[in-house]
Amino acid sequence: MSSTESAVRDRLAEVLARRGTEIADRWVQLQLDRADPGARSVPEADLREEGDALVAALPAAMERPAPAGHGLGGHPELRDTVVDMSLRRARAGAVPSATSQAVLGLKEALLEAVRHETFGPEEMFHAALLLNGLLDAAAALCFETYAEGREEIIRRQSRQLLEASTPVVQLWQDVLAVPLIGNLDTARSQIVMEHLLEAIQRHGALVAIIDITGVPMVDTSVAQHLMQTVKAVRLMGAECVVSGIRPAIAQTIVQLGIDLSDILTRASLADALATAVRLTGQESVQESVAAADGVRSVR
Repeated sequence: MSSTESAVRDRLAEVLARRGTEIADRWVQLQLDRADPGARSVPEADLREEGDALVAALPAAMERPAPAGHGLGGHPELRDTVVDMSLRRARAGAVPSATSQAVLGLKEALLEAVRHETFGPEEMFHAALLLNGLLDAAAALCFETYAEGREEIIRRQSRQLLEASTPVVQLWQDVLAVPLIGNLDTARSQIVMEHLLEAIQRHGALVAIIDITGVPMVDTSVAQHLMQTVKAVRLMGAECVVSGIRPAIAQTIVQLGIDLSDILTRASLADALATAVRLTGQESVQESVAAADGVRSVR
């Protein structure tokens, strides 16, 4: 680092310490003036919090140059602040371009403050070069973090939707059911298996019914997923019944040569529940209750 560059860094750090509040206020005003009326805007209170955090992280970044090719790797305070701001905006649904432009707006606010100082031409050149390099790297990091944050949100929401679409229902004492609707792929099959096994352990269930009435198509892949789930349920000490085998699906399974002979199947959920009641030995209890109800009704 040359003596001129070192002196410029020191002077910029001094400007930030003396005019930090003014720079943060100017940055907030730029954000408010340039906000897209049709996009989701960041509340002014949050903008002021972000502006104060960014300005507070800059003095440490002025003390030393970042390693070449490492972005903000040499400036952990500024990096953490930019990442935090970008993730917060990603969760709030802010526009990605506005998020990265916000960091570039800080460059404009800083340069406006520097122009009011007694910088010579060479010092101004080095100051602009330094701020450009630092905040351009921050803007790139901001956009990259935003994209990664949105992808993580989308993945989490997709999993939540899958979980919501595969509920485990307790139909009867010791009897659970999973009514499936829609296509059954690898990701969803894994969630079905996880939820069903957890529910079997939690309820101490003896029979699990997988109802595929709402599954539009059964192919080799779907059949394989079903067989894996049945095996996992049996390893938990429970029996598994697959219901909803419609005539068209039965024909498809036969034509594909899929062997489901090792799986207990029923045409309807009602048939599967009746089978489950017999498997759990509750049929006699059910008959006793019905008989008692009949005696009371006669009386």
